Amino acid sequence: MLSLPHLYVAPSPLGGRGVFTAREIPAETVIELAPVILLSSEDRISIHETHLHDYYFQWDGDRAAIALGLGSLYNHADPANAAFELDYDFEQIRFMALTSIPAGSEITIDYRLGDPEMKLWF
Repeated sequence: MLSLPHLYVAPSPLGGRGVFTAREIPAETVIELAPVILLSSEDRISIHETHLHDYYFQWDGDRAAIALGLGSLYNHADPANAAFELDYDFEQIRFMALTSIPAGSEITIDYRLGDPEMKLWF
């Protein structure tokens, strides 16, 4: 797992907790490589009845992935200042800065992963 050393978790104005940076992050910087725990499609259905429902990523169709590290704590924003990419070969999620992110800012991603028509659950 790789993550920038100046990331921290703090209360977020977007709700709950979020991931913030203590130093500026230049655009196109890899912020984190978060390994995942993969769940079957059956397990994905089961977690909809738990608190984990808000923290998983859809993986390879109907499976689910729980991101380790800070991966499941990035909040949604539109527009977001970071993006994520599912890396199926290495079973990890790559988080990258889309823009320069100033020190003290929350790092946000768009949960819809390139599908602006996706209906969000919150």
